[in-house]
Amino acid sequence: MSSVRRAFIAASIAWAALLVLTPYLTSRPHASTPGTALVLAVYGIGSLVCHQLAERSYRLWSAQMPVCARCTGIYFGAALSAIVAPFTQLISGCAWRSRSVVRARAWLAAAAAPTAATLVYEWTTGVTPSNTVRFAAGLPIGVAVVWAIVSATTDQVN
Repeated sequence: MSSVRRAFIAASIAWAALLVLTPYLTSRPHASTPGTALVLAVYGIGSLVCHQLAERSYRLWSAQMPVCARCTGIYFGAALSAIVAPFTQLISGCAWRSRSVVRARAWLAAAAAPTAATLVYEWTTGVTPSNTVRFAAGLPIGVAVVWAIVSATTDQVN
């Protein structure tokens, strides 16, 4: 496995773990300086990629997560895919490899369809889907993007 691929897989898993760890650290009454710096960094990075609306975010340990429910689904899907990817390759050789750009694009479009459907529903009805629905709609995007990146890095050498 290439070092780029290993680093990407580790980063996907670490980010998902930080999304859970950060609200825990935020809820502690006496945070350490490194803990506070970590919390500020994760919420800051989260603000670059997510709207962080309170009503669209899960709360853990009475603290809002650094990203909304949909983004949480995307990142948890990515982490799940990153965890499974190495085992899938060991079992089936090149199961994650796809040489067809058209096929990869089709999988990514299909993975984005649930999120697109929730957005169309929200924009046409004015009703915001629940956080659980938004989380579930984001999962396939995370899985598909990691699949595409792992596939693209399969043939790289160390």
